[in-house]
Amino acid sequence: MAGPGPVGPPTANGRSRLLQSPLALMDTTMDQLRTLIVVHEAGTALGAARVLGREQSSVQKQLDTMNRNFRDLCGEPLVLKQGRGKDVLFTGTGEALVELARGTLGDWLEGIHESRRRLGRTLMVGTTRFTLGYLAGAGERVAEEFGRRGIELKVGHVRTRDVLAKLRAKDVDLVCGSVVTSPQADAGHDELDAFDVMEWRRSGVSLLTNLPPSRLPGPTVESSELRTLPLVVSASGLMAGVLHTWFGADYRNRLHIAAEIDTVTYGFELLRSGLLRGCMLVTKGVADAAGAPRVAYGRGLRAVELVNDTGPRLEVLLGAFTRRGERAHYDPSHPLNLLWDALALENEQWRREQRWPTEGLEPDPFELANSYHPSES
Repeated sequence: MAGPGPVGPPTANGRSRLLQSPLALMDTTMDQLRTLIVVHEAGTALGAARVLGREQSSVQKQLDTMNRNFRDLCGEPLVLKQGRGKDVLFTGTGEALVELARGTLGDWLEGIHESRRRLGRTLMVGTTRFTLGYLAGAGERVAEEFGRRGIELKVGHVRTRDVLAKLRAKDVDLVCGSVVTSPQADAGHDELDAFDVMEWRRSGVSLLTNLPPSRLPGPTVESSELRTLPLVVSASGLMAGVLHTWFGADYRNRLHIAAEIDTVTYGFELLRSGLLRGCMLVTKGVADAAGAPRVAYGRGLRAVELVNDTGPRLEVLLGAFTRRGERAHYDPSHPLNLLWDALALENEQWRREQRWPTEGLEPDPFELANSYHPSES
């Protein structure tokens, strides 16, 4: 006769484990988990209360409840008081639970957002400052349909340097803006391969300068000669990306940076003032418009075409972008497809009404946008 086996509870399957979940755990709310995360970030109950817009006593009560429950569940509290005015100390259990809470809330929020996206109840759109006009016009085209169907269109500001990153992170469903690309990129090696692209404008890179013809004759200059010219350079953004591609990450040490600017508008003013003699990279559209009498930013400046002999030929592409294949998974009536089609119609209208530069008017604002620093666009 076989002897008795080891004493212990029977092995529980997944359902049994859920049914046997401790009441203290079941009573923990998502609001409590959010509070725990905010306390961890703020350091104190008072700091968390300010972030959450609550009374300190309310936050402290939630902390006390979680401390008591998880002391019973795990053997130690989540946080320990350090004294008046000091940040609370998170125990090992507390640190672990904060990470679990972040994951839990993040997964729920992502799941809800994905469901709303799939059903077309919410559409997240990012736009740079100067592409807002495109989106506004397209928004008017779909406003009645969206309103009738209860579709929420959320719009957020995206800096130029973050256009594609926002799509990759699924922070937005569609984004309007500019990217630097190479028309010679091989299929499968171009970062745009991961996106559906609606191209609105494409422009090369040129220089605007106040240098005399004796110093920079023109009408063209090879990009390798940028090493010998005094440059006005944005701290970051599209044109900084061009220099990074051509001259490497330490391009500031390889080039003669006469001035580093926060916004391109300041660069225009700096060159027009004559306080500094140099050149500034802009899109070809902006450079071509500089000679027009009514274009104020170009007065006194001269355009010089940049001929690339340094690295890959680069262009600035302005347009709308979505994750590749996502629109194809939805039917034509899905909000993402409706807005995409509206943007295409808006682009056609802008092209029909476009008079610059043949009549010497102000440049296309979207050509101008391509030369702006991200803080401007």
